[in-house]
Amino acid sequence: MLAIVVIGFWPTYFSPLWRGTLAIPTVVHAHGVVFLGWMMLVMTQVIAAARNNLPLHRRIGRWGIAYGCVVIVLGLIVGPANAVIKANSGVWTRDQAAGSLLVSVGDMLSFAGWFGAAIWYRARPEVHKRLMVVATVALLFAALARWTFIASGLLRAAIWLSPIFIGMVHDWITRRRVHPVYVVGSIALFLFAFRLLLARSEAWLQIGRPILDALR
Repeated sequence: MLAIVVIGFWPTYFSPLWRGTLAIPTVVHAHGVVFLGWMMLVMTQVIAAARNNLPLHRRIGRWGIAYGCVVIVLGLIVGPANAVIKANSGVWTRDQAAGSLLVSVGDMLSFAGWFGAAIWYRARPEVHKRLMVVATVALLFAALARWTFIASGLLRAAIWLSPIFIGMVHDWITRRRVHPVYVVGSIALFLFAFRLLLARSEAWLQIGRPILDALR
């Protein structure tokens, strides 16, 4: 998952940051830092659980709930803000910016749903940990959208969902069955990705244009 993020955002974020040429609004940079922090948090939690240090995992998890809420709030702020910035600068057309609202807000709603379910089932580790994988994969949608060197949308979708597929393989090897969370999660994420088509439709643009204009 971390590799997907780094590859996706390398040209527009990590590389300019490394060269000292990154010029983006503070709120967008804050979103990037918080998002990367989420990936580090997930990795830390996985390591703690794998080492059977469940007390540490639970202590971090209490802060993780608050941190996940910060991810959602910043995402809901930065997605529309980015659309306005790019529309005003001429990087995007009005329709491109209006369409992006559905995509960016959809990312956060998807993450919020799976993350909320993971919190609800935190007392059931076999469900909780798989829901956390699905929730984090939902966040990777924006990163895979930037894998423009891969033309096939289906191939990009397969790479996007690959962490869940790896989990399925692990389930099959260790349990001889795949947990329903992975099955439902992969299907739901794949179907929700079709909002990209809706975002370009006139049906959505009639809604998105006035929202964008109001934000501007």
